[in-house]
Amino acid sequence: MMSLQSPKVGFVSLGCPKASSDSERILTQLRAEGYAISGSYDDADLVVVNTCGFIDSAVEESLDAIGEALAENGKVIVTGCLGAKSDVVKAAHPDVLAVTGPHALEEVMTAVHAHLPKLHDPYTDLVPPQGIRLTPQHYAYLKISEGCNHRCSFCIIPSMRGDLVSRPIGEVMTEAENLVNAGVSELLVISQDTSAYGVDVKYRTGFWNGRPVKTRMTELARALGDFGVWVRMHYVYPYPHVDEIIPLMADGLILPYLDVPFQHSSPRILKAMKRPASSENNLARIKAWRDICPDITIRSTFIVGFPGETDEDFEHLLDFLQEAQLDRVGCFAYSAVDGAAANALDQHVPESLKQERLARFMEVQEAISAEKQKAKVGRIETVLIDEVDGDEAIGRTAADAPEIDGVVYLSGADGLQPGDLVEAQIVNSDGHDLWAAPPARN
Repeated sequence: MMSLQSPKVGFVSLGCPKASSDSERILTQLRAEGYAISGSYDDADLVVVNTCGFIDSAVEESLDAIGEALAENGKVIVTGCLGAKSDVVKAAHPDVLAVTGPHALEEVMTAVHAHLPKLHDPYTDLVPPQGIRLTPQHYAYLKISEGCNHRCSFCIIPSMRGDLVSRPIGEVMTEAENLVNAGVSELLVISQDTSAYGVDVKYRTGFWNGRPVKTRMTELARALGDFGVWVRMHYVYPYPHVDEIIPLMADGLILPYLDVPFQHSSPRILKAMKRPASSENNLARIKAWRDICPDITIRSTFIVGFPGETDEDFEHLLDFLQEAQLDRVGCFAYSAVDGAAANALDQHVPESLKQERLARFMEVQEAISAEKQKAKVGRIETVLIDEVDGDEAIGRTAADAPEIDGVVYLSGADGLQPGDLVEAQIVNSDGHDLWAAPPARN
């Protein structure tokens, strides 16, 4: 039972799954030290706001969240990507108690200790082995590294999070084991650059439960697959060795799902973005991946309206979409990010033209997605249940990552619980979601 005297910390977590992973580590440490976690501003002794600062809209959302926390509580510690620009935070909100950058557990805890000293209580200084999670109990993000060695001209992540630092393989595997033992049905592997895992330590061999495991994406994926839960790979940069994990998908060891941010197809634009791969190579590799694992789902993200993008470059991108037939696609109109090298490029695309291209891009992709979804009607799919309401449930297939892809609306869900894996027959579809029922019985 939580002591009534335990100091209480409120928490606001914004941004991507990598930021959520940072939040979970901070929350875990807070609970380990005996702090209570408050769900309201009024009840909290101070509030930690984990911010996002990748694009202008995220900066605005983060500054608004800090302002709300200050207005409602008055004692606020700021961390996260926007915290790397402490001058921006302090200019907007000079009354914050402290500002730290991302991946700054020790700095955040130092600030908490300074402004809200903890009371030691041996009965409350305990947390479960899997730590404190912001996700539902049946899935969890597994961060394997921090930072990035690439210098894409549109991105400022390396300036905020630094160069690649891989977590020890034994530490990653122990966290994964604790999560699975706690009932997690799906592990979502995340980082800034998942396929670069281990580059910084020259793929050295680590140990987990006395077993040698190389600090490398392929070996990590194979080891995680042994847990018998869904393993989903995110943020996979298209290095040649990515081809090695496709057979693991074909064998059912990890999910046949690959999140690969291609960003564009035009060689000229890819060069300006400082992205190495060509669209021709990518198309050949997509074909090879599908030859090995026909059920693979390929998700990607793209940027339209990048400085210097011509009509010809954009048409090249639309042609790539038609030929690649990707399953899940996100697209953004280029937004100048303070500190990004691309800001200095010539021939910035007018905002109205960016939005026009974005609309055309999504129209093409939505037609592709709708056809791919329609092809699933009549099939039996394994569905991971996320929510249950009476005899109806919402879940996802192996082709759907939480929060970014589609869902399955399932009827006849009596007795199901979140985290259950069930067989369902797809009965209808649209461009994003599926509808399903229990399989028909003869």
